Amino acid sequence: MYFVYVLKSKIDNKYYYGFTDNLMRRLSNHNNKEVKSTKSRAPFELVYFEKVDNIIDARKKEKYFKSGFGRKYIKNKILALSSNG
Repeated sequence: MYFVYVLKSKIDNKYYYGFTDNLMRRLSNHNNKEVKSTKSRAPFELVYFEKVDNIIDARKKEKYFKSGFGRKYIKNKILALSSNG
């Protein structure tokens, strides 16, 4: 099982999209500045994730999240989650 996830930087309020087979470990990596591409933007909060069955689907979903339609999808999901909380 894999997870496709969206993090929000508490520094610049921008999103980061990724996938992993261990969500909590990966979030910790980002927040401990162990990921080169995000270390200057830490700390992060996990704002959204989805489970997927395999790495191929994870890569496809991550690519979708990074597209214009995918960013709009994520924005709507986050808004829906925040209004329900």
